Amino acid sequence: ERQLPRSVAAGAVLVQRQPLFGGFGRRRSGPRSHFTMCDRVPEPFNSRRELRMRRPDDWHHHLRDGPDVLRDTVRAAARAFSRAIIMPNLVPPVTTVAAAGEYRERIEAALAASGGAPGSFTPLMTLYLTDTTTVAAVEAAAASGFIKAFKLYPAGATTNSDSGVTDYAKIEPALRAMAAHGLVLCVHGEVTDPAVDVFDRERVFVRTRLPQLISMAPGLKIVLEHLSTKEAVESVLHGGPNLAGTITPQHLLANRNALLAGGIRPHLYCLPILKTEEDRRALLDALRTGCPRLFLGTDSAPHAIGRKETGCGCAGIFNANAALELYAEAFEEAGALEHLEAFCSLHGPAFYGVPANDEVVTLRRETWKMAHSLPLGNEEVVPFRAAQLINWRMDG
Repeated sequence: ERQLPRSVAAGAVLVQRQPLFGGFGRRRSGPRSHFTMCDRVPEPFNSRRELRMRRPDDWHHHLRDGPDVLRDTVRAAARAFSRAIIMPNLVPPVTTVAAAGEYRERIEAALAASGGAPGSFTPLMTLYLTDTTTVAAVEAAAASGFIKAFKLYPAGATTNSDSGVTDYAKIEPALRAMAAHGLVLCVHGEVTDPAVDVFDRERVFVRTRLPQLISMAPGLKIVLEHLSTKEAVESVLHGGPNLAGTITPQHLLANRNALLAGGIRPHLYCLPILKTEEDRRALLDALRTGCPRLFLGTDSAPHAIGRKETGCGCAGIFNANAALELYAEAFEEAGALEHLEAFCSLHGPAFYGVPANDEVVTLRRETWKMAHSLPLGNEEVVPFRAAQLINWRMDG
């Protein structure tokens, strides 16, 4: 059984009352503050048996497609999340408003088929950015009301990214249009040059491509997704107000030894690939800052067992079934539980310019065992931390 840390920073249960945090790394009071904290409680966090917080959102989620698969993935996502940014890397990719609208309808139908109440889960749609994305396409996306972002995949960087960007100069007009219309650019931050080691592709992207993107459209809001290296998280911590980052449970809780030491574990293979323990520790350190430009993005990306346990397995980890519990474990390890609600429920809405959710969820300190596998349509998926003990459980 994984041991709990001996001490966790003292704090208070977050319920949105008095202004306290206006930035990261220090306290601030007054009208410019963004986030709030409730009455203090006498117990430190590590002695509390439950945590109450606003229902979170997921700002990076792969639901896949097909009615049977969507029924299972939407059910898992809707259990913890009120909203999710839905990735567009289907086959074919979602590149138009019409295609995004049809995909949204399939997701809403799957919500009903899974027993979810209408409106209990809102998919926030994205469009797949290509070399040929036009300003008119950006304007149409902004006018749709349901598309919140474009996704930049460097061509060949990950699953179904072959239609991604090959020439950054070609997308500059589209980037400027996104900035003008208030759309967000979500970025898979890795280079695809075969001369660059797979473990260094994020570091090289941060040094080379990220500054280029920022300079092309200075007013554009950019989310550097699934931060996995010390360099990437530091680029966000020290970046400007328009640069944010998401962090996954797997990059917080596992390093590359878990993937490779003692045998290859294909269900831990994802992109960006799991990194060193030093990188993982840098991500945990970042949680303690309370930086308002770091927020939840699971990158939950299910593949059926047969597509993982094969000679050329797919990249992607499924974690949606227990994402909030996994984040609680990571924040507890970091000694940062007082920042859990803001990371999960407040920072993302603030960056995207939408209200935080009013509904409250409860996490309880309870040990339970993750399933070996879960349904994925007519097949099965192995979840992150399969057959292992988890130390928190969300009600419901």
